[in-house]
Amino acid sequence: LVFFSFSCLDGQNLATDNVTVVEGETATISCRVRDNDDSVIQLLNPNRQTIYFKDYRPLKDARFQLVNFSDNELRVSLSNVSLSDEGRYVCQLYTDPPQEAYADITVLVPPGSPIIESREDLVSEGNETELTCTAMGSKPAASIRWMKGEEELTGEATVEETYDRMFTVSSRVRFSVTKDDDGVPVDCIIDHPAVKDLLAQRHLEVLYKPEVKIVVTYPEGLTREGDNLDLTCIAEGKPHPHQINWLRVDEDVPPHAVVTGSDLYIENLNKSYNGTYRCVASNAVGEAFDDYILYVYDSRAGEGAPQKIDHAVIGGVVAVVMFAILCALIVLGRYFARHKGTYFTHEAKGADDAADADTAIINAEGGHTNTDEKKEYYI
Repeated sequence: LVFFSFSCLDGQNLATDNVTVVEGETATISCRVRDNDDSVIQLLNPNRQTIYFKDYRPLKDARFQLVNFSDNELRVSLSNVSLSDEGRYVCQLYTDPPQEAYADITVLVPPGSPIIESREDLVSEGNETELTCTAMGSKPAASIRWMKGEEELTGEATVEETYDRMFTVSSRVRFSVTKDDDGVPVDCIIDHPAVKDLLAQRHLEVLYKPEVKIVVTYPEGLTREGDNLDLTCIAEGKPHPHQINWLRVDEDVPPHAVVTGSDLYIENLNKSYNGTYRCVASNAVGEAFDDYILYVYDSRAGEGAPQKIDHAVIGGVVAVVMFAILCALIVLGRYFARHKGTYFTHEAKGADDAADADTAIINAEGGHTNTDEKKEYYI
């Protein structure tokens, strides 16, 4: 990993670059001349000792190797760079007056593998834990970030300069833990220009009291007189519960009830067994319980029960029938109003013109085929 930055004095032909390199890697110094008039180029170390004079190396350090030499450039590599190689190197051009350009080599030293230490290996839920991460022997000083799962934590950092511009950095973080933090990874992430993806990880070990749940193994439905009852107590905790007890709240457990480990078994139920049955589990952190309320029904409870009536459906059907009847009455009424009924009476036409009553009767009894219709209306 090598970084360059340009270095050149105004108004001169000579130029070079600053170099940043990771310890152990290779640095390259380039002395460049824009317009050379056959002047000699040479490279000096921070102690002003000549490394290369043109293409000749007076210095006996074999880590320096000639990469390129021409009228316009002298390029030299330095392998296996160490912290002692850091400093200002001089590109020199023998002109009148002489010209110089300076290349500063900066050596980066990555930190060693970070170390996480915990105040305690095990922590109980609700308590606070403290972790410390240390990154030693880096240049420049590293920075440290903390992550707990997907959550970023804020730490308190201290920086100590040790020797030869080397640094040791420590960061401390404190936080309270819950049951859900058990097994969660905590990462100490090191940020440094000389290295990537450097971290240390520690998984939290959280102790928590049991979680308790009662499961009815038998029966599946109602508990009736004469039935048997089988309850199972499921308890999980860290550490695993060392003790599980069954009791009956405010009363004694029936004398013939059988407790086997986490199971409670009662034969031949009757209503005197009604009550609240409790499973209590405990470990080193604490204890917890779960309750089951027993109610014993009659032996025939739930048998032959009438099917549930859906009153909403019945109401809907009745409403539809009443609406249909009402519509039918309206239609019939309109029909009879439009079709009028008729009937006929046969009265003797002209009887009113008879001279006397007898004549009128005789004429009426004789009947006349030519009769008038008499209409009457009804609804």
